[in-house]
Amino acid sequence: MRMIIAVIQPTKVRAVKGALEDMGVPRITICDSQEFAQHAGRVPIYRGVEYRTDILRKVTLEIAVNDDYLERAIEVIQNVARSGTYGNKGDGKIFVLPLVQAIEFHPEKRGPGAI
Repeated sequence: MRMIIAVIQPTKVRAVKGALEDMGVPRITICDSQEFAQHAGRVPIYRGVEYRTDILRKVTLEIAVNDDYLERAIEVIQNVARSGTYGNKGDGKIFVLPLVQAIEFHPEKRGPGAI
C-alpha cells in the first residue's frame, strides 16, 4: 500500500479526479493548500499597485492505493495535471510514501481491503 500526495494547480482538480475515477480509484482527499516557491510568483495588481507574492494557491490530493495501482495512478496524475505537452514550472509535484496500515470503520476492514 502507498500514499500518493500530489500538489497540483487548482484548475486541474476536476480532470485529475475524473481520470482517477475512470481508472478505478474512487477515493481521494482534496485539500486547498498554499505553496511557497522559489520561482517567481504572479504579480497581482490591487487598486492600481503591483505587489509580488511568493505564496501560490495549489490543491493537494491524498490518494491511498494498493501497489498494483501505483504506477498507473502516478502516470494518470502526471499526464492530466501537466499543462502543455511537456508541462511548465509550477504544474505540481508528486510524493509517494509507504502506507503502513489502512483501517475502514464500517464495515471494519484492515489492510489492502480497506483501500
